[in-house]
Amino acid sequence: MNKVILMGRLTRDPDIRSTAGDRPMTIARYTIAVDRRVRRDAANNGQQTADFISCVAFDRNAEFAEKYLRKGTKIALTGRIQTGSYQNKDGQTVYTTDVVVEDQEFAESKNAAAAGGSVPESPRPQITGNSSSGASDGFMNIPDGIGEDELPFGG
Repeated sequence: MNKVILMGRLTRDPDIRSTAGDRPMTIARYTIAVDRRVRRDAANNGQQTADFISCVAFDRNAEFAEKYLRKGTKIALTGRIQTGSYQNKDGQTVYTTDVVVEDQEFAESKNAAAAGGSVPESPRPQITGNSSSGASDGFMNIPDGIGEDELPFGG
């Protein structure tokens, strides 16, 4: 199984490209900084360290990235690792590793992002390549006439 789950902040605005041809496609490339768990040892003096993960999104996910994602945006994503290689202009083989984004969602509210992450996180709608319709606040609408005893999470 090839499944990746990451949460981090974009290191810069996404790089957006479009292909031409019979089926045009939007491609977004971005890097997220993913914090490692802090280990209290003498080697790093308790300093936070991060990994910088290259991500690529296609079609609807790329269009979403182009429209909404900016440097510093905190996102959670799922995807798969894809490796590849190519010859550079000097004839050397360059190996690549990217996460191909399958789903992405905001990991903090707009208020938290504006305040530097100091506001508690609130639920956000998930953004996927095959998104479904729902309420604008990210919560499902419950039809009128449904009693609390009929809900699976009622108290």
